[in-house]
Amino acid sequence: MAEKNNSFIGGGRIRSFGYAFKGIMVMFKEEPNFRIHFIAAALAVVFGFYFGLTSLEWMLVTIVIGFVMVSEIFNSAVERIADFVSPGHDKLIGVIKDLCASMVLVAAVVSVVVGLIIFLPKF
Repeated sequence: MAEKNNSFIGGGRIRSFGYAFKGIMVMFKEEPNFRIHFIAAALAVVFGFYFGLTSLEWMLVTIVIGFVMVSEIFNSAVERIADFVSPGHDKLIGVIKDLCASMVLVAAVVSVVVGLIIFLPKF
């Protein structure tokens, strides 16, 4: 068994960041919805700078952007696990996938509502 490196900035820690960035690249390459969410997030950031958001507004925009992106990543991971475990059609797997998709939908709707509350008065 390999000895565990408990240092805060060890080789394993740096490698783990590499794996995380690799996962983000997979999302960009293979998940069209992630790219759409990323473009929407970039637009929110551009408008945020244009309108000079307050610190509180920036925090809210950042939180909802993260909420949507994390939801999309989690949804994609669950879908891939489900497809691996059950490559054929399975009713329960279908429900699980639907629940994860609804998570992304809720996150996206919440982000739109927050965006409207913040940006609509500025137009």
